[in-house]
Amino acid sequence: MSYFNVRVYGLLINDQQEVLLSDEFAAEKYFTKFPGGGVEFGEGLIDALKREFVEECNADIEVIGHFYTTDFYEKSSFNDSQVLSVYYLVKPVKPLQLNFKFNAFDFDEETDQCFRWKEIADLTEDDVTFRTDKAVVRLLTEKLN
Repeated sequence: MSYFNVRVYGLLINDQQEVLLSDEFAAEKYFTKFPGGGVEFGEGLIDALKREFVEECNADIEVIGHFYTTDFYEKSSFNDSQVLSVYYLVKPVKPLQLNFKFNAFDFDEETDQCFRWKEIADLTEDDVTFRTDKAVVRLLTEKLN
């Protein structure tokens, strides 16, 4: 059975023109993406993004505006669904209280997720795993460099 998998992600850019990346290990795969995740049935995009930031980053965010929506076919890396991803520019309501890492996949013992900042000027498609995120990196570096 084929179905749509709706995802929502936040591009959180700090005052140093760095974007927040999430390194994760799930379903026996290592990957790097932007913070965010799946939209649950009955949930709106903004509410889903705010929930995901609370769950992943323990942070309340404000959505600044829409950045990008997938405009090509993308099959999920984890199942047979077609992924539709929506990206928003976001900012934290108050400073983030995360244990930021400098190296990819530098997990603390109790978690399979960590966060790090990457300068947009140095950001490349190789810094993220999924095709849709790579498209966002291209747009982000074009718009903000």
